[in-house]
Amino acid sequence: MKYRFLGASGIKVSEICFGTMTFGGTGYWKNIGTTNQNEANELVNLAIENGINFFDTADIYSNGLAEEILGKALGTRRQSVVIATKVFGRMGKGPNDIGLSRHHLFEACNASLKRLNTDYIDLYQVHNFDPCTPLEETLNAMTDLVRLGKVRYIGCSNFTGWQLMKAIAISEKYNFAKFITLQAYYSLMARELELELIPLCIDQKIGVLPWSPLAGGFLTGKYRRNKPRPIDARRSNPENQFLKFDEERGYDIIEVLDKIAISHNATVSQVALRFLLEQKIVSSIIIGVRNKEHLLDNIKSSDLELSNEEIQSIDEISKPPRLYPYWMQEFVQRDR
Repeated sequence: MKYRFLGASGIKVSEICFGTMTFGGTGYWKNIGTTNQNEANELVNLAIENGINFFDTADIYSNGLAEEILGKALGTRRQSVVIATKVFGRMGKGPNDIGLSRHHLFEACNASLKRLNTDYIDLYQVHNFDPCTPLEETLNAMTDLVRLGKVRYIGCSNFTGWQLMKAIAISEKYNFAKFITLQAYYSLMARELELELIPLCIDQKIGVLPWSPLAGGFLTGKYRRNKPRPIDARRSNPENQFLKFDEERGYDIIEVLDKIAISHNATVSQVALRFLLEQKIVSSIIIGVRNKEHLLDNIKSSDLELSNEEIQSIDEISKPPRLYPYWMQEFVQRDR
């Protein structure tokens, strides 16, 4: 396992981050995974044995149950790992049990600390942009959580370019804590992050944490053109999917990945993850697995080496369209 700095911070995390969205599996989250405590204990043990020191969760995953399961699974090893969790989603029936207000941030942070059985959160991430709360209020509250020692670093998730840049400017103006990471949907099926957010993150030295790097399991290799869909998989029913994309284009991508995987005695999953790890702004890739085999398979992507030609072939088949004004700026800069 290789390690990278978390954004511009001085802390190092494993290139592969263990995501816990599959823990618990209650309500909405049942379709994603139903990993119980005993299963989580085994997976967490295996992850740590193979060098993973970075674990990501959120308070809304199974309404807090995922955090509880992770806390118990880590046990006395808490000091040797980096824990990231998130805040924003509704955690109760009250009018203030959602969002990024000072009130909700403090209440949610204290609740997450209790569920995780820890006295500090390494990376506390706002799970989404809150248009109802001023960013100044949110960042001021997050800064106070850092100064109180309850949080060590802060990050954001699912922000647009202007939202993230505005937050950075506010932090610099008022000397607030600054987001060091952006957790965002990024895979070979969704590379639009490269149009604006990744250039922004490179410029501002913000680490990128891709979620769903295998596009909800589509890039695992178990989905093939003109072949039956696997039973009881996340994309068994393509009509009932949170992640929407052109599957025919996806099959073209998988065919390229498959050829490269065969030449390396690797898997489609490993090649898809390796491509993202070639993007140096990526601090760690968040994986969500249900069993040991998938975990070990994903971990191997950290040591996989691809040639420049192989990376270029993946890039060509999966690159996003050049939207305006990006193509215009490239046109103007061609002779510089």
